[in-house]
Amino acid sequence: MARLPRLTLADLPHHVIQRGNNRQPIFTDRIDRERLLALVADAAPRLGVALHAYVLMDNHFHLLLTPSTVSGLPQLMQAVGRGYVRWFNDRHGRSGTLWEGRYRSTVIQPELWMMRCMAYMDLNPLRSGAAIDVAEFAWSSYGHYAGQRHDKALTPPPQYWLLGNTPFAREAGYAELVRRGISASEVASLTDAALQGWALGDVTFVESLQKTTERRVIKAKAGRPVREPAP
Repeated sequence: MARLPRLTLADLPHHVIQRGNNRQPIFTDRIDRERLLALVADAAPRLGVALHAYVLMDNHFHLLLTPSTVSGLPQLMQAVGRGYVRWFNDRHGRSGTLWEGRYRSTVIQPELWMMRCMAYMDLNPLRSGAAIDVAEFAWSSYGHYAGQRHDKALTPPPQYWLLGNTPFAREAGYAELVRRGISASEVASLTDAALQGWALGDVTFVESLQKTTERRVIKAKAGRPVREPAP
């Protein structure tokens, strides 16, 4: 069965996952991680893509982005993917592929899933055992939103501004949101939607998306269609 094209739509948030080939490390140290973030920070504004959040794990990374055009996100991932592999191979004296195939992504409903997705990304180091405290993990956007540092490459989504009327209130509200965490079912929904490429949102959101694209946005139900009984 031919694989579906990626679901990429303008002006909606996309959760992106890129993994290392055979789960091998794609970062070996701080310099590697800084290089990838620099590539994203350089390409995103040029291509009309807003970067909302990120987390860089040893063998994969997540990005949360909103492209202003249909082509912006694919162009961004191509530029970052190719540029980073060339740089990584030169620096580490290696050759060949680094990525596990093409990047995975999906569209998420901002009102329901934007903040959950950001918390999901910030909590990834805890789920994997890479950290015991989100505040201690340097390679996510948590520090920016919790008021620990400023990252000029990030564009806070509208939902973040609703957490409070002052910077301090928003930062405290975000830290509390991440502290509360998200459920195992929400983690599974966010992971599966991105890996499989199905839109994540309520029925109204999904139906509205389907009207804008010929590409199927959710998985078809298993089994054959039920026939109407003969008159």
